[in-house]
Amino acid sequence: MKLNRPSNNDFKGTKFQKKVWNYLKTIRKGTVKSYKQVAKAINRPKSTRAVANAIGKNPFAPKIPCHRVIRSDGGVGGYSGKGGIKEKLRLLRSENIDILIESGAGLGSSFSDDIFSEFGATILDTGRAVYEQADVVFKVRPPCQSEDLDEISVLKKESILIGHMSALTDLGLMESIAKTGVTAFGLELLPRITRAQSMDVLSSQSNLAGYKAVLEASVEMGRAFPMMMTAAGTVAPAKVFIMGVGVAGLQAIATAKRMGAVVTATDVRPATKEQVESLGGKFLVVDPEIEKDAQTEGGYAKEMPPEYFEKQKLVVASHIQKQDVVITTALVPGKQAPTLITRDMVESMPMGSVIVDLAAEAGGNCELTEVGDLVKHSGVSIIGYNNFPSRLAEDASTLFSNNLLNFLLPLLDSEKGTLNIDWQDEIIKGSLVCKDGAVVHPSLIK
Repeated sequence: MKLNRPSNNDFKGTKFQKKVWNYLKTIRKGTVKSYKQVAKAINRPKSTRAVANAIGKNPFAPKIPCHRVIRSDGGVGGYSGKGGIKEKLRLLRSENIDILIESGAGLGSSFSDDIFSEFGATILDTGRAVYEQADVVFKVRPPCQSEDLDEISVLKKESILIGHMSALTDLGLMESIAKTGVTAFGLELLPRITRAQSMDVLSSQSNLAGYKAVLEASVEMGRAFPMMMTAAGTVAPAKVFIMGVGVAGLQAIATAKRMGAVVTATDVRPATKEQVESLGGKFLVVDPEIEKDAQTEGGYAKEMPPEYFEKQKLVVASHIQKQDVVITTALVPGKQAPTLITRDMVESMPMGSVIVDLAAEAGGNCELTEVGDLVKHSGVSIIGYNNFPSRLAEDASTLFSNNLLNFLLPLLDSEKGTLNIDWQDEIIKGSLVCKDGAVVHPSLIK
């Protein structure tokens, strides 16, 4: 049987549109390109919007496979053929990729099973059913072991597990995963290179955490953040102190400033001083000499010597007495979070002030933090909630899923229905935790 394929003579469109349509015919079955990638491929890198318009006017869908073009953020985009987006998703799904979703998995993020079904996913009743069938498993957290379900034991042998594995904090769990024959990638281990930025789950989630920390503090404090001048008197602006100027800390600074607070911040890394000041905050220096060597090659803070923390306590103790809100974000990968705020410091703070401890799950930066809870001590509220990004569940899920997709797509050979993994690639080597029955990440090998 000979298929009737559109020829160049059949095209009715502009020269630019025909150029786009001709390129679409070269996209292999089972693969996808972004509108931006199409624009680059036809040597019109600044014409992404024009490319999208041309694709939207494709008169030969799906013979000219415009369904294989999606948005850079992983969104489906539009479809010019009959059936609209639903048909586009059906076509994509038919090209060797089946999406399996545990029933109810998206409810906490305001995504119903019906939404996933509309986008072509298959809904399975239980997580067990997903694990038993899936070749690639996406997870937010590492597999858990409970009375109801031992997720590790039901993972399909030789399947691939991708997510935030917390690999540096639970070697025993990683060893249990490795014994199943599963290949596991921990995206928290991604190298800090430009190519990996779109996959960086730590950055996407930390941004949300820093933002939400300020909002939670503002609610609990019971006072206004900005200065207000009224006939009844003037309300002074809130004073906010950020300890740890990573992604979460920077977002907290920016959010607090937008809300009208007076913001100071501190970090062991002197390079962060410029970042703090660029956002309108003031930088609190502890010990310039020790801080010269406080940063790893990956850009993270090193574990500091005891003498540094003694100096830090003196500086912070004096400063914290005048603060309305303190937000701590200090983490050391694979180790317990350093104690930055002591009981005495808490007791020196004004009544009604608030501490938000974003390091609570790693042991906490405040001596009095209780993991997963809000406690009060001497009139000071100490917030130690777990998983702050989950308090913005819809955005957290969307960003996390984009991170996962950006990691997976470069590895996908959908035409063959397989993954084509370059085990020597910097991103792969940096995030690979388990392979061939063993824990293989250099940071985890004894």
